[in-house]
Amino acid sequence: MKKRKPRANQAEKFQEALKNEREKSNEYLNRLKYLQADFENYRKRTEKRISETIQISNEELIFSLLNVMDELELALRSGRETENTQAILEGVGMTLKKLSTALEQKGLARIEAVGKVFNPTLHEILMKVPTEEHDENVIIEEVRTGYMLRDKVIRPSIVKVASRSGVE
Repeated sequence: MKKRKPRANQAEKFQEALKNEREKSNEYLNRLKYLQADFENYRKRTEKRISETIQISNEELIFSLLNVMDELELALRSGRETENTQAILEGVGMTLKKLSTALEQKGLARIEAVGKVFNPTLHEILMKVPTEEHDENVIIEEVRTGYMLRDKVIRPSIVKVASRSGVE
């Protein structure tokens, strides 16, 4: 019987160790569940903050553009009532300047093109123009202005590029 007691004693120790490990395992599982819930709450809060920031930013831009819209409506009314085209052109020019300023404040920038070397990440070629007056691949005319929003091209410039081929 002495041999059986140690085995029974060992079985009790294993049972106790198993019980302790199960308790630890349950504790770790509960911690994991809490961490998972905390992370999910953090993710939701972050998404909400981002959404609110975008909304506020859009409101500011729209408010700036409403002033531009008011001025364009005024220019249209004035255009219908007067024959002074110079005054209308000046008014539309000032309105365009305000629109440009509002968009620049949000990070919009024109892509410089004329006189620059063609860059396929910033420009699209409409056509190559044979010429001796300019170096190869130099932009000689901008057909449509390109824009960058911060460091990202949102619309490339459409350009005409100097070419030496076809020139005698």
